Amino acid sequence: GVITSPRQVVLPEGPYQKLQGIPMIRQILLYPPLILNPPMNKRSGKFERIMSNPLDVVELDKNEWLCYPAKVGPLVMLVYFHKKFFELGLSLCNLFEMADDNDLKRKPDAVYTFGVQGDVLDHYGKMPTVFFDDQANDILVGAVPGRDEFGYFGYLKKMVLTLHNIKIMKSGRLPFHGAMVRIILKGNKDLTCLFIGDTGAGKSETLEALRAIGEEEIQDIIIIADDMGSFEILPDGKVIGYGTEIGAFLRLDDLQPGYALGQIDRAIIMNANQVNARIILPVTTFDNLIKGHQLDFIFYANNYEDLDEEHPILERFSTAEAAIKVFRDGTVMSKGTTTTSGIVHSYYANVFGPVQYKELHDKIAEKYFHAFFKAGIFVGQMRTRLGLNGWERNGPQEAAKELLNTIQKT
Repeated sequence: GVITSPRQVVLPEGPYQKLQGIPMIRQILLYPPLILNPPMNKRSGKFERIMSNPLDVVELDKNEWLCYPAKVGPLVMLVYFHKKFFELGLSLCNLFEMADDNDLKRKPDAVYTFGVQGDVLDHYGKMPTVFFDDQANDILVGAVPGRDEFGYFGYLKKMVLTLHNIKIMKSGRLPFHGAMVRIILKGNKDLTCLFIGDTGAGKSETLEALRAIGEEEIQDIIIIADDMGSFEILPDGKVIGYGTEIGAFLRLDDLQPGYALGQIDRAIIMNANQVNARIILPVTTFDNLIKGHQLDFIFYANNYEDLDEEHPILERFSTAEAAIKVFRDGTVMSKGTTTTSGIVHSYYANVFGPVQYKELHDKIAEKYFHAFFKAGIFVGQMRTRLGLNGWERNGPQEAAKELLNTIQKT
């Protein structure tokens, strides 16, 4: 059940006025489990920056669109979706906090039209999944066509996070692609860890192993960022981290046997009978992700190197320059969960924004990595060995044991 309001929103003049009058979602009632079968079960290509506003060519029938106003970390984005993809758009309620009336009193940081009808975007290329940086109006604009090939939730989530990362960089802060958690040991020892890495690097697997082996020592693991977030340097030099999503968009195959069934009363499940079946679950609260947590550990999740005397499970970098090289290279052993396989490189393990703004991102990253070391944060890499044959389970388990020992000694 959906309650909408025909409210006017604060938008620049010009093509943005096409969005006025599209019903704004104010409440969603959901009785999980919700089982969906969208037309596509994977995402390909990347989001391309274009030099003209897609809203110039997009036509919107207000009777066929809805808007989900999403709080994405500190930002507010208006996500417009066509009725062809209603089930995908409404599923955003399990991933992003809905913006409240106060949030809607100001101009949004970005607008996104998902499911544009006709072929008006096709002149942008073979994969017309595009965004425009409207510097004159200080707003970002995303657009994706309404064809079946784009009927996958990943096109919704990752475009929103791409726009988040760009806006964060333009404000002088550093985005990250990774999992950030607050680990509370029994006895009230409290540390915050961030694991940066691409898909299949072993971030989630190591955290799941940590939950299992640390059952006696760990009081709680609180998720701050499941997939994307950002850093901020405070005036006193401390570095704090924020998340973006209250939920997680996970592959069913990556979860422990029985875990999904235990969460069935909160779950939206997509393409359950296909390869890359997915589940959307709430995993944290907006208060947790927006509060700002001081960092203690930042690890690069290395899934491709075996261990020896020079390559321990946990390796601490001695300089910011050494850390920057590893994080910037973004090396990972791809396990074929995307369209790549073998050893691949991904700039800072994040193709969602930083790649399109490399020059800006390089300057910010250098500043922040030096701030990490100045603040005394443990910056290193964790060898999960997830990409090596035979180590898919034991690699993350041994990494989790080593991490727990290190945390206890800190």
